[in-house]
Amino acid sequence: MILINVKDFSEFPGPRREVVGPNSGEKFRETVLLPTINSNPDALIVINLDGTAGYGSSFLEESFGGLIRHGIPLKRVQEICDNIISLEDDSLIEEIRDYVAEAQEQLALDNKERALEK
Repeated sequence: MILINVKDFSEFPGPRREVVGPNSGEKFRETVLLPTINSNPDALIVINLDGTAGYGSSFLEESFGGLIRHGIPLKRVQEICDNIISLEDDSLIEEIRDYVAEAQEQLALDNKERALEK
């Protein structure tokens, strides 16, 4: 099992993109989530959301929905979502699941459009 504590990344998770501000969802995904997933394809990954000053929706969507957009299979992302911990605000877990589902739906639509263009 690999435990990722978001507070170790930052006590103050920031905006969606790094160009907008520090500690972004983009940076968390690129420097923490993707390397951990890619280096440990079969490992149980647990993510603890507690211990931060809070989360903006853009940070969560870019971090987790962004996994889908960056080619991580839906099944793997869902496994990760099933192992998210938040004793401080468990509604964040469902919010993240919603972002993942929306990203998957958008990816399917984009793929369908590309197929029709060919």
